[in-house]
Amino acid sequence: MLTRLRRDPWVRLAVLLVLLLCAVLAVRAHWEQAREAAAALPLWVLPVAVLAGMAGLTGQMMAWRALLSGLGSPLPGGVAARVMFVGQLGKYLPGSVWAFVAQVELGRDWEVPRVRGAAATLLAVGVTVAVSLAVAAVALPLSSAEAARRWWWALALAPLLLAALHPRVVGWGVRLAARPFARFREVAEAGPLRLPGRAMAAAVAWTLAAWVPLGAHVWVLTWAVGGDPVRSFGPAVGAYALAWTLGLLVVFAPAGLGVREAVLVVALAPVVDAGAALVVAVLSRLVMTVADVAWAGLSLPLSRTARSASTRTPGPPDAPVHPYGPQAPDRNA
Repeated sequence: MLTRLRRDPWVRLAVLLVLLLCAVLAVRAHWEQAREAAAALPLWVLPVAVLAGMAGLTGQMMAWRALLSGLGSPLPGGVAARVMFVGQLGKYLPGSVWAFVAQVELGRDWEVPRVRGAAATLLAVGVTVAVSLAVAAVALPLSSAEAARRWWWALALAPLLLAALHPRVVGWGVRLAARPFARFREVAEAGPLRLPGRAMAAAVAWTLAAWVPLGAHVWVLTWAVGGDPVRSFGPAVGAYALAWTLGLLVVFAPAGLGVREAVLVVALAPVVDAGAALVVAVLSRLVMTVADVAWAGLSLPLSRTARSASTRTPGPPDAPVHPYGPQAPDRNA
């Protein structure tokens, strides 16, 4: 039934419109909250912050793509962007599970087995949490003692989670999680899930690189509301890394609503007052929501370009053409 619904163009269009509507409503709500603060900023601040946010999201997409490729289902860049960024709009519905389901089902358009899509998405979340806590554990104790004291338990998990990213540990965990579903035909057809060490290393590297622009967007906003440009960089990066992680773990809050703001207000206290920190938190929410919507819109023409290029690629004379895109090679076959 799920496959039939997925292939119905009207159902797909309706779901896409619902997701876009929820994201646009979120942008509108955040703009209403941040309108006065945004009007007081220089004109360049918000565009630069949005571009930085989009750059950070690109790094996270590349990390997910590296994991998916390592599991045996490589995707072109434009297609990977569409699957991830359109699917990620589901996080603006209550419960993060909708983003997960949408991403897995969109991957099916390009012959990504659900078991691989689900594994790659869950592993990407694990990598994001581990690397983000590591970034926060390095940056916050040196710049925001209050935040480090309040959330010490989360920062203390960083070394353990990084150790859990070792390919042997990940491989054991993936096989253990897949064992109860081994009787399902699709799980059997996907083959055993193996993740090469180079794929995990690439995902960690991309996620770490993503925190440069992600932290920069908060730094730009903090600077714009009166923070010292030198002293505010460490708290901005560490605060957003911790805020992103805790917001991700609170699954009942759409896109971590409320959690990120609380963490940012406390963590930015050493460089700006509470009122300015709250302004940064609200503006950051607006910026990242706009970045999500912008990438979802840009990914649609990018994926069409990738689809057109793949259909022009010569193949075997009798090779069947799949109606939903080229079939990804099975490296585990």
